[in-house]
Amino acid sequence: MAHPSTPAAAVVASSLFGGHAQHPSNNPNNPSHASFLSMTSTLTPASAASSNNTYIMPNSPLKNRAPMDGYRPKVTRTLGQRPACLVNASVTYCGNNQIYAFGGFDQYTDEVYNHVLRLDLMSHQWNLVDNYGDIPGVRMGHTATLYKGDKLLVFGGENEHRMYLSDLIIFDLKTAHWTQPQVTGPIPKGRARHAAVLHEDKLFIIGGITGHDNYVLDDICYLDLKTFTWSRSWRFVGRFDHSAYIWGDRVWVYGGLSEDMDKVSDLWWLDLKGSPAFESPPQVGTLDRSGLARNAASPRPPHPAAQSPVVGASGYAANSRTAQVNPPSFHLKTYAPPAPGAISALKFVGGPNIPSQMQGIHFHIYSSGTLLDFVTPAATTTSKDCSLSALDLGALRWQKLAEGREIFKTGYRWHYCTMNEDGTKAWLLGCPTDGSAMDQGANGLEEYLSDIMEIDLRKYGFLGNNLALEPRTDLVRPSSRTRHVERPSKGLGADLAKLFNQPPETGSGTDFLVTALSREYDEEEIMGSVLVHTTESGDGDQTWLAPDVPTSPPIHVHRLILQARWPHFARLWASQMAEFHTKKMHIPEPYSVVKAFLYYLYTDRIDPSSEDDENLTADLSDVAGLLVMSNIYNIPHLRLLCINRLSKELDVDHACITWYCAGLASEEWLRKRAASFCMTHWGRIVRTVGFQRLPRTALVELSQEIDMEGRVVGGDELDMMAGGIDGRFNDGSSTASLRKESVSSNQTQMLDSEAEDEDGMEMS
Repeated sequence: MAHPSTPAAAVVASSLFGGHAQHPSNNPNNPSHASFLSMTSTLTPASAASSNNTYIMPNSPLKNRAPMDGYRPKVTRTLGQRPACLVNASVTYCGNNQIYAFGGFDQYTDEVYNHVLRLDLMSHQWNLVDNYGDIPGVRMGHTATLYKGDKLLVFGGENEHRMYLSDLIIFDLKTAHWTQPQVTGPIPKGRARHAAVLHEDKLFIIGGITGHDNYVLDDICYLDLKTFTWSRSWRFVGRFDHSAYIWGDRVWVYGGLSEDMDKVSDLWWLDLKGSPAFESPPQVGTLDRSGLARNAASPRPPHPAAQSPVVGASGYAANSRTAQVNPPSFHLKTYAPPAPGAISALKFVGGPNIPSQMQGIHFHIYSSGTLLDFVTPAATTTSKDCSLSALDLGALRWQKLAEGREIFKTGYRWHYCTMNEDGTKAWLLGCPTDGSAMDQGANGLEEYLSDIMEIDLRKYGFLGNNLALEPRTDLVRPSSRTRHVERPSKGLGADLAKLFNQPPETGSGTDFLVTALSREYDEEEIMGSVLVHTTESGDGDQTWLAPDVPTSPPIHVHRLILQARWPHFARLWASQMAEFHTKKMHIPEPYSVVKAFLYYLYTDRIDPSSEDDENLTADLSDVAGLLVMSNIYNIPHLRLLCINRLSKELDVDHACITWYCAGLASEEWLRKRAASFCMTHWGRIVRTVGFQRLPRTALVELSQEIDMEGRVVGGDELDMMAGGIDGRFNDGSSTASLRKESVSSNQTQMLDSEAEDEDGMEMS
C-alpha cells in the first residue's frame, strides 16, 4: 500500500482503445474530460472486446491532505457578563452551541444565586438571561438535566437557609419561562449534590446529602415525566458528588464521596431490565402538598420569611421567590426496601491505567458506553500528574487515553465540565491561576468562569452516543424447547448484509465483481494491508490487471451500493470510466481487508450486527488496513470506527501494526498511544510476528521512540525496581523495559505480570 504522505502523481489510465490517457476523474474541468467521455461513450466492437479486462482501483493516497499534527485542546477566553466561579452551580450544554449556568454559591460573598446565564460557544460571549414565570428560589447543589432538547429539569438543591429542597422546576429554553408542574406520588427527600440521569421519559434521582447532620442518602427513585408521578424510593448505594449514567439497561454510579466522607473509586450498577417497578409507570397517588404540617420534632429550623433581594459583588440579584417548604419523606432511610434488580459493585484495587481519586480535580462524564475521567490540575497537582482515562463499561477495563501534559496547559484551574448529547464533545470551564490574568473584583482578585476548553472526543476514538451500540445482552443460547421465531429487521444495513457476496444466480441481484490480492499470500506474513509493499502489488501506474496475475476469489457486490456509499467510486462512475463497462475491479489489498471494506459499505459497521455474520468480523490487523483505506479514500466515518476499535482493543500482537498503520493514516494520537504501549511491553512486542515483518525503516523509527536516556533493564535490577516503585514484582523473567523517560525518573512505571490482562479489580 502506498504511503499516504507520498505525493500522488496524476493517474495514468489505459483507454479502451489501447495506449494511455490522462485520468480525468479527479479533474472534471480538464479539457480532456469531455473528449474522454466521448471516446468511452462510442465503443467499437474491438473496444467492446476489451471489456473482459479488470480495472485496478488506484490505492494512492488522498491528494492535498495535510498530515495531522498531535491534537491538543484549545483554551479560549470568554467575553461579556462572566459569572464568578460559583460553587455547586449547574452547567449544562443545551444544544445550538449554548451552555447554560444556573444557581450556585459565591465563595467570596457567601451568597446563593438563582440567576440564569448563557454562554454562546460561537462568539464565546456570556449573557445574563431575563427569565420569567415561576422563578425558583436560590439554590446550590441541584441538578439541571436537558429534556427533549429545549427544557431544563432542575431538581433539588440547598437554599440560602441551608434547607434541602425536593421540588422540580422546568425552564423552557425557547421562552425563558419557569414552570412548576403539579406532581403526585411520594415526593423524595430534599437533597443536594445528588445525581440525576434521564432515561425513557424518566428522571432518576440517586443519592445526595440531606438532613440537619448532612447525612448521605443511599436511595434511588424516579419521576415519570409523562404523568409527573414519583416512584417510591429504594436502597441502592450511599454517595454524593458522584456521577450516574444509564446504558445497557443498567444504572451506573461512579466516584464521589461515601457515607464515611471518603473519596471512592468503586463502580456500582443496578439492572433495570426485567424489573416491573422500573419498566411500568409508578402507581398514581395524590399528595396534598398544602395540607402537610411540619413535624415538631424535626431537626430542621422553620423556614423564615423571604428577605429582599440582595445584589452581590457579581452584580446579579439573588431574587428569591415564594418561601419554599420541603415536605417530609414517607420513606425513611432505615425502612426503604432494596432496589429491585441485581445490584453489583466492582472495586479497582490498582493498576497503571486506573486514575487515583485522591489527587487532582476529577470530572466524570459518559459517552458511548464509556466512563471518562478527567483528572485536572489542583492546588497541589500539576498538569504532569493529570490524565484523561476511560473505563469501558462493557469490558470493565481502564485505559489511559492521554497524559495531562497533552491536554492541560499550565496556569489554569477547571471548575465545571459538560458534554453535548451526542457524546462527541466536552467543555471544561475555569479560570487562570496566575494573578496577573485574573479579574479584579470588589474583594480584590476574584475567580470567574473566564476561560473554556473544548475537547473533541472523536480525536480519542469515541463514536458518540448516536453511533455506539448497546451491549448485546439479548444473545441467549436457545434451548430445544424454544420455538423458532423469525427475527424482525434490524435496519437497512442488516438486510443488505444478507445480499453481500451472494452470486447473482441466487437471486441476490449482484452485478459487479471485486477481486483482491491472491490468497496465496501468507496471512501471517502480510499482517494486514499495511505490510504489503507497493512493489508487490504491481506498478502504481498500472490500470488494467494482467490476465496471468493470480487474484482472490471474486466478491459479488451491487454496483449501485458502491456508487452510493463510496465517494471515490462514485466519482469514477460519474466520469463514465472504463471499469464500469467491465463490471470487474481489482483492489490491490489483502482479501480479508477488501472484504471487510465492502462489508462496511453495505452495513456501515466493521463489527458483526448479529450472530449470523460473525464470520465477517474484521481482525485487528484488517482494521488497521481499513484505517489506511479510510485515509486513502477519505471516508471519515470508517476512520472513526477504526480508531475506536483499535484504541479499545490495543494488544501486544497488534500494537506495532497499529502504530505503523496510524502513521500511514496520519493519526497522530493513535500512533502515540500505540508507541507508548509498545515501549511499555517492549520485551513482548519484539517477539511478535507483526514486529518482525515491519519494514526496516519502520523498525528504526519505532526504536527511536525510546528516550535518549532510556536503557534496557532486566534480571535482578528489574525486580528491585519493580518492588521499589509499586510494591509488586513482574513475572520474574529478564524482561526488557523501555521508557520515553529515563529509568531514573520518578514517573517510570514498570510492567504488570501480564501485558494483556485487565487492571486489578474485585467484584462484590
